Amino acid sequence: MENIHFSKIPFGQLAIIALDNCRELGEKINRHLVERRTKAQDGKQTDYYMDEIKSSYLVPVDCVRFSNGEGKAVLTETVRGKDIYIISDVGNYSCTYKMFGITTHMGPDEHFQDIKRTISAIAGKGRRITVIMPLLYAGRQHKRRSRESLDCAIALQELERLGVENIITFDAHDPRVQNAVPLIDFQTIHPTYDIIKTIHEHESHLLTDRENTMIISPDTGAMDRAIYYASVLGIDVGLFYKRRDYTRLVNGKNPIVQHEYMGADVEGKSVIIVDDMAASGESIIEIAKELKARKAKNIYAAVTFGLFTEGVDEFNKCYEQGLIQRFFSTNLTYIPDNVKNAEWFVEVDMSRFMAILIDRLNHDESISSLLTATEKIKELLKSC
Repeated sequence: MENIHFSKIPFGQLAIIALDNCRELGEKINRHLVERRTKAQDGKQTDYYMDEIKSSYLVPVDCVRFSNGEGKAVLTETVRGKDIYIISDVGNYSCTYKMFGITTHMGPDEHFQDIKRTISAIAGKGRRITVIMPLLYAGRQHKRRSRESLDCAIALQELERLGVENIITFDAHDPRVQNAVPLIDFQTIHPTYDIIKTIHEHESHLLTDRENTMIISPDTGAMDRAIYYASVLGIDVGLFYKRRDYTRLVNGKNPIVQHEYMGADVEGKSVIIVDDMAASGESIIEIAKELKARKAKNIYAAVTFGLFTEGVDEFNKCYEQGLIQRFFSTNLTYIPDNVKNAEWFVEVDMSRFMAILIDRLNHDESISSLLTATEKIKELLKSC
């Protein structure tokens, strides 16, 4: 059970602005906050001021679109003097608007623009602004290798200039991008505990039968994550690395020639492929095929962001063929209904965690225990 030790005085009255692209997640976070504060007050676990106990902390915002594609943000109630948390899912491709009569899907650039519009609508009246982007905007364009843009660094600097004091994201592709804004708080959080807890709830044998379970890194970039999973779970780890054809580009990337494997024998074992995201999911499917060729028993995948940019038909086929048993992914970015309802998909709900995070920040309490999952994972494993 979590120990609650809040300061008596909050930084400011709490206000949550959940943009349209993450309305469902924002409402879940709000419900957890209301329940958390009400129970704490009733149970005398902490001294909340009465004006902190509300039925809702959500502040409505209307992101209007004109017929030529221009837009504006309109706040429908005051936020003067409040501690404001703007939550935006820049990866949500389901949001649409009419431009010249044509239905247009919003992309990350437009979602990020709406964040800036919302900050502009606040007009400096808030006491503190925190931006929560679970999927970091332009996080995949974080470093320069040739004559190319540095989109993520520029975006973070824009937020800093607009007066944002805290930026919170999850599983940033490269945390070193925070060097672009060294004078404000930048936190990248790993949802490791919640993923492992969900695996325990649905596939507990993976944590109890450690001799016959392995963690697999799909590439060298995910190796640190895989080693952490393997270390805290006390199981073996293996690595695939991608041999690429650097003489040509396909869709902006050097095509993969072969997946090479390094590690212990996977024959007869259940394996969990872990990564930060599955964009098209092609790499995970290819790795699953390689593992099956090496006689792995059951294959699972666990990622922070399941984007499924090429649809889910291939994953449906993989499930029907027995190639992949389960796919675990958080609800930190948009999940279409055809994925949510798929037999192979398991959603990792992060709303309660985010409610605790916001509640602590609102009271200027330490969030160190939320950033480190090791102790909580150890406690979970004791119950296995």
